Amino acid sequence: QVQLVESGGGLVLPGDSLRLSCAASGGTFTPWGMGWFRQALGKEREVVAGIRWIGTDTYYATSVKGRFIISRDPAKNTVYLQMNSLRPDDTAVYYCASRPAVGTRWRRENEYDRWGQGTQVTVSS
Repeated sequence: QVQLVESGGGLVLPGDSLRLSCAASGGTFTPWGMGWFRQALGKEREVVAGIRWIGTDTYYATSVKGRFIISRDPAKNTVYLQMNSLRPDDTAVYYCASRPAVGTRWRRENEYDRWGQGTQVTVSS
């Protein structure tokens, strides 16, 4: 059974950078794509970024476009989220999820089949 495990979260200052990783283990892993979501306290979970496993297509939420970069290394079964110019409103638990098919919208959670346990990112001075 494939499992996703996020790492790299922490407490940083506004303006700092952080890189999250999401590693898949436990079996053959060939998703159509991967997504990063986040959920702030008291808010609904929202999509942050997405990437095709094979190919160049990426997606970014408006709130992170130009600051965050999603990438993947299929050889390592790992997807990354480079987060730059972090702001206090980026504070949230960040989740990665695998997407088995093209689907219709990156933001639709029911189009993802596996989720990690989440990693906390706190941006505060």
